[in-house]
Amino acid sequence: MAALAESKIGQISVNVHDLQKAVEFYRDKLELRLLFQVPPKLAFFDCGGVRLMLSLPEKPEFDHPGSILYFKVPDIQDAYRTLKGRGVIFEAEPHSVARLETHDLWLCDFRDVDRNLLALMCEVARS
Repeated sequence: MAALAESKIGQISVNVHDLQKAVEFYRDKLELRLLFQVPPKLAFFDCGGVRLMLSLPEKPEFDHPGSILYFKVPDIQDAYRTLKGRGVIFEAEPHSVARLETHDLWLCDFRDVDRNLLALMCEVARS
């Protein structure tokens, strides 16, 4: 088996409670490309080559918030305005969280329809 450091993430699963509402959010507000659905429990999206699976929890022990998904965008202010215009509710405005050697790291958190935390992420070059 190859080392995991040499592999890439092929799929990320996010728990949802109303699959149709979740599909509408990820497809219509975030504009991710819907690959296919396996009703009544699963929907799959393409997110820059990584498959995002929306899934109803199969057992009570799997019914918990997922990991935070960070969507890397080239212009966080533009992405923030666009998504806010589509009705996405943000926790705060875009803000710098780290000053690195060549750029600043900016983040902006928001929630999907199941209250899963998501975020925009942008590496802003310093001039």
